[in-house]
Amino acid sequence: MSVLVGVTLALAIGLFATWVGFDRDRAFYPTVMIVIVLYYVLFAVMGGSAEALLSECLVGVPFVIASVAGFKKSPWWVVAALAGHGVMDFFHPHLVTDPGVPDWWPSFCLAYDVVAAGYLAVLVVVRGRRGRAAAR
Repeated sequence: MSVLVGVTLALAIGLFATWVGFDRDRAFYPTVMIVIVLYYVLFAVMGGSAEALLSECLVGVPFVIASVAGFKKSPWWVVAALAGHGVMDFFHPHLVTDPGVPDWWPSFCLAYDVVAAGYLAVLVVVRGRRGRAAAR
């Protein structure tokens, strides 16, 4: 069920952001990625574990760096960060002992991240083609 909800929410939020125009701002998806990373930090705080908090911060740093690179250089960095975070979600229960993470969260987040990465990749390709066509 958590996978279905993650897929559905990623598609719904992606389509909504496109429809409204939120994702026309190049900061939108990097910000979403950073918020996704911070959920694990929040769970560590909720679980009351300083060790988990440190571990979650360390695990999250590369994703924040990729998000900033995606904002500054190329949205493909954000696509990679989202997809990579989905992979991390799969391994998260084996990497970090975080008592605040709900049992269903890693599978939900994996589904959300991978679908959001796919959605953003499609946007990047389509908008790149439109931009090249308009330049001709």
